[in-house]
Amino acid sequence: MNNDLQLSLEQTDIDGFQNDLITWFKEEQRSLPWRENKDPYRVWVSEIMLQQTRVDTVIPYFNRFMEWFPTLDAFAEADEEKMLKAWEGLGYYSRVRNLHTAVKEVKESYGGAVPDDPKGISALKGVGPYTAGAILSIAYGKPEPAVDGNVMRVLSRILLIREDIAKPKTRKTFEEAVRALISHEDPSSFNQGLMELGALICTPGKPACLLCPVRNHCQAFEAGIQSELPIKIQKKKSRDVPLVSAILTNEKGEILIHKRPSSGLLANLWEFPNFEMQTTLQPKRDFYAGRFLEAYGAKPLMGDHLVKIEHIFSHLVWKVDTYTGCMDSPLDEEVMQANQLRWASLQDLEEYAFPVSNQKMLKAYVEREEE
Repeated sequence: MNNDLQLSLEQTDIDGFQNDLITWFKEEQRSLPWRENKDPYRVWVSEIMLQQTRVDTVIPYFNRFMEWFPTLDAFAEADEEKMLKAWEGLGYYSRVRNLHTAVKEVKESYGGAVPDDPKGISALKGVGPYTAGAILSIAYGKPEPAVDGNVMRVLSRILLIREDIAKPKTRKTFEEAVRALISHEDPSSFNQGLMELGALICTPGKPACLLCPVRNHCQAFEAGIQSELPIKIQKKKSRDVPLVSAILTNEKGEILIHKRPSSGLLANLWEFPNFEMQTTLQPKRDFYAGRFLEAYGAKPLMGDHLVKIEHIFSHLVWKVDTYTGCMDSPLDEEVMQANQLRWASLQDLEEYAFPVSNQKMLKAYVEREEE
């Protein structure tokens, strides 16, 4: 433990901080579906969903997920298509793939019981220090730290921690801080209280200090610098990727879809065939038709511009121009199979998992067709 943290902790009334935080949490906590009980499977699913996703967004996904896969065993037996469909729209699909792999391991190696020790649970795929700490403390009542962005923001202010929270090594400092502060009588309420405080009151920018139940323990508030913390050095800017896509139909009115590769970004999700736009003087429509011919041996008849979609990932931004079009000659079956292409009716498309960007394209297409 570094000297600055040690000094801050020595200046903190730890018992008072625990009591004020836990009392507030028990009185003011939001009613959330994953708090209905402390089933480790439900806690686990909710924590994975909540990574990089807002609570309000997660609630309907969590409810549907539990309706489809109410138990760990039910999810372990799910096929990939249904698994991805359950996650459709939440993004960061590696989360659900890792969760599925880990759940199957729990079923096979632990008899369906989620491990209740740091070593066992941390060995599961996709379970990092935060998720492990959240499950162990919330579901099993173990005094383990669960350090996420909310917790780092709260404790950087409470303890006047000036380390850059964007650096991975800084997490160690906050984990040490939580270990020193956590209630051993009620670690579940303590950890959830820190998370809830960060979500509702100790927010980014200007926190609602006058409403804060632990304001009297906050060293940043006392110094008048709460809005300057936490320190987070901005990451590099993301890269723009210009794409051209098309919703292509055949003589039956079916729509052509393409399955993405089994690894990498949005692995195994379905999409409308698209190509990254190269530097060219060609109109986008002509560029798309030419690239489609090169890739699949047939040339589509391009229609009107449908919609422009911008979709932001952590490291890049897709800027997609989407057109309508049709195939006046059939695609070779072997080419379709080799390139993971498939024709599907509008109704059938509901069974396939699409990225958010493609859901927006389809919505624009359906709305135009209904005009």
